[in-house]
Formats: sequence, structure tokens, C-alpha cells
Amino acid sequence: MRRKLVPVVALAMVCLLTVSACGSGGSTRKRSRSSDRAPAAASGAKKDRDVDATRPSATPTEGRRRDVRLGCDDLEDARVGSRTVRYRGLAEPVTLDDGTWRGRDGATVTLQRACGVGDLDGDGTADAVGAVALNSGGSGTFFTLVAWGGSGGEPVFRALADLGDRTPLERISVADGRATVVWLTRSAGRSLAELDVRRTSVYRLSGTTLVEVGHTDQPYRP
Repeated sequence: MRRKLVPVVALAMVCLLTVSACGSGGSTRKRSRSSDRAPAAASGAKKDRDVDATRPSATPTEGRRRDVRLGCDDLEDARVGSRTVRYRGLAEPVTLDDGTWRGRDGATVTLQRACGVGDLDGDGTADAVGAVALNSGGSGTFFTLVAWGGSGGEPVFRALADLGDRTPLERISVADGRATVVWLTRSAGRSLAELDVRRTSVYRLSGTTLVEVGHTDQPYRP
């Protein structure tokens, strides 16, 4: 009977030792995985801190307009005329909205693409010279040259000069206190629909008026 008990006891001891070894091995691997993850998390936190440290902080002037120089794009919401300088005889000035004004009677005023920016009056601040066209619903389209002064990047109406009916503009430039305007017109005796002259006019600012100081003409064929 004793001889039979010895192998059984020995077998039980082997099983106990095997289970203990397996359990301790599993705990060892679990602790190893935990210890492997901890440095990674710490490294990630350090990386986030480093990124935050190098990220520029917002300043009070962030988002504000830095370029206050008047540009052609600023004319899309500009005012044309004033109560003392009437545009096309209108009692009130015209205020463009995205380059267009619409009157109650169906008339429209449209900002033209030709535009020039430069110092027109010698004060060291950029001015802009552009053009608008008035259509009252008929066949006529009346073009007007307009000058704006710059005040903090906002256009301020200065002066104008009428160019006539159906006289589109091609180019405008401003330099040395002068505005050079290239536009189309017609020679004497031609109908309003006939454009046969490409005129280059030079204007200077005189009070609330753009005064033409000279021009040259070239033949034009559509």
C-alpha cells in the first residue's frame, strides 16, 4: 500500500510545481507588457508637451488686416459721387455692393475691370482710379472715370470725369501724379455704335475733378 502512495504523491508534487511555474511565467509576461507600455505613454506625453512648447501663441493682432494699402478689390463696395459732386446727376451718392448698384427705377451701375493704383496727389498714400458704367434700361451705357483716396485701406471718393456713352475702358495706370487711361471712342461723324478710335488720355486730380491734360489717338478696329 505504501509503495503505491509514493508515485501518487510524487506525481502530485510535479503537477503543483508545474502549475506554479506556469502561473509565475504568466505574471511575468503580464508585468513585462505593462512595463513596456508605460515608457511609451510617457514618451507620448513628452512629445505633446514639446509640440505645445513650439506652437506659437496667439497675439492680439492675429487675424487683423495687415496690408492697409488701397487695392482694386476694395472698390467693389466703394461709394461713387457725393452730395456736392453728383454722379450722373443723381441726388444721392451710389454705394456699390459687390461691384454693382441697382436703383428703384431699374438703373444699374457696374464697376469696370480696368483699374490703377498709385499716388495721385503726392501725399505718399496709394489712390485708386477706376471706372463705372450706368445703364438705365435703354441702349446707352455711360462710362465715368472715378478717383478714390485711400484711408486705412478703405476707398474714399475724390473725383470723377464722364467719358460718354458706349466708350468702354481697356486699361488704367497711375504714376507720377497722373492717371493714364486707355479707352475706346469714335471720330466725328460716326454713330454711337461705331468705335474706331483707341484713345490714351492722361488725367490729373484737380479738386473734385479729374482733368484731362492731353491724349493721343490710334485707329481701332473691332
